[in-house]
Amino acid sequence: MNKHAAAVMGGGFCWGFLGFFTRHLEEYGIGSNSAIIVRCGIAAVCFGILILCTDRKQFRVRARDLWCFIGTGLFSLLFFTFCYFHAISMMSLSVAAILLYTAPTFVMLLSAVLFHEKITRIRIIAVICAFAGCCFVSGIGTGAVLTRTGFLYGLGAGFGYALYTVFSRYALRLGYSSSTINFYSCILAAAGAVLIWRPEGLLHAMTASAAASFWCLATGVFSCFIPYMLYTYGLTGLENSRASILASIEPVVATLAGVLIYHERMTPSVLAGVILVLSAVVLINREG
Repeated sequence: MNKHAAAVMGGGFCWGFLGFFTRHLEEYGIGSNSAIIVRCGIAAVCFGILILCTDRKQFRVRARDLWCFIGTGLFSLLFFTFCYFHAISMMSLSVAAILLYTAPTFVMLLSAVLFHEKITRIRIIAVICAFAGCCFVSGIGTGAVLTRTGFLYGLGAGFGYALYTVFSRYALRLGYSSSTINFYSCILAAAGAVLIWRPEGLLHAMTASAAASFWCLATGVFSCFIPYMLYTYGLTGLENSRASILASIEPVVATLAGVLIYHERMTPSVLAGVILVLSAVVLINREG
């Protein structure tokens, strides 16, 4: 496994704990809409500090290229996070995760049309394995609750997640660094969330106690800053469809976190799902 593949999988691992952090924020009165601002706002500060400490030229963006960052920030990060946070508030973490991971299919199809990436037999098999594995892991068909509204939010999250990979590829081709892409993506996502929902009392909720501040900081750093830094770096050395499939370990991590932390039921289907997802990861790595 090369370093780019490892970075993408590291990002997927961190994203697997997104639901865990979100539920902690809810305990301190920070709902799903406000959580978007917290998550993206703190990550933007982290990326800004990183750029200040490395290369300040990375703040520069050409006006004609702003559409890339509007795509990653508003059409992807804001839209995906909004849909996903609402999905996990309506159903279990595992079911929300499986709907999110329709993303590799969207990425593969969009990348074939927009970037002329090959849809190889191995990639098709890997996508099928990853999606089937996520289905087993989620428990769909074994009594898991799936509402129509939750389904639409989950599917929207999957499409929005896929758009991040697509718009990031355009930005990378235009010569922008992963830090630049993520900095402006997070700023636009946070600003968009503020303008749309205008949350009242968010700052007070974030600073009401040391515990609340800790979980806000942890959410921004571990569920946004680190994983997006890793994933976007991984895109610099991988094709879109390969990267998206490798990140499919996220629902496995999310489900195992649910089992270990929230004592959700472990079944043979979960183990089968883990094996299928890992098989997809092995397949896509062998292709490279």
